[in-house]
Amino acid sequence: MDTPNYIKALLIPNGKKPAGRRVWGIDLETIWLPFFTATNTMGDTAIPADALGAPLRLGYNADGSVKFSKTGRPVMKVVKDVADSVRLVKDNFTAGLLAYASGVITDNPDGYKAQIDMAREAGQPIITKDSVNLSKAMAEAVAEAVEEAQSKATKRGKTKVAVTA
Repeated sequence: MDTPNYIKALLIPNGKKPAGRRVWGIDLETIWLPFFTATNTMGDTAIPADALGAPLRLGYNADGSVKFSKTGRPVMKVVKDVADSVRLVKDNFTAGLLAYASGVITDNPDGYKAQIDMAREAGQPIITKDSVNLSKAMAEAVAEAVEEAQSKATKRGKTKVAVTA
C-alpha cells in the first residue's frame, strides 16, 4: 500500500501559526471560516450566513443573564452550527486516520509489528527512568510533608506526630 498524498501532506510542516480563537486547536478566523465559506460555496454544507458572519456569541446563564468566567471575563462561545461542523470534520478526520492505520496493519502486518516492537524497546529506558524519578520525588515529598507536620506540632507543644503511609 502506498501512502496517499493527503496523508503525506499532513506530515509536512507549513510554518503557518495562526493566533486567534481556536476550535479543535485550529484557528477559527483564518482556517475554519474560510473553509466553511468554501464548502457553502460549493454546496457541500449549508451553514447559515449569520453563523459564519458572527461565529462567536456571548454566553448566557439559564436565567438569561450574561455568563462570566471565574476570572470575570464574559464567556464567548462558538455558534452551534460552526461547532457542529467542526465536530463532524474532526470525527471524519479521526476516522480517516484510523482507516489509514488499519490499511497499513492489514497490508503490512510484519512492518507494523516491527515498528511497535522498536518503539516499545526504545521507550522502555525512558519509562524506567521516569518511574525511578517519580518514586524518588514522591518519597521526598512525603519526607517534606512529615518534616513540616512535625515542625508545626513542635511549635504547638506536641512532641510526636503519628504518620501513616
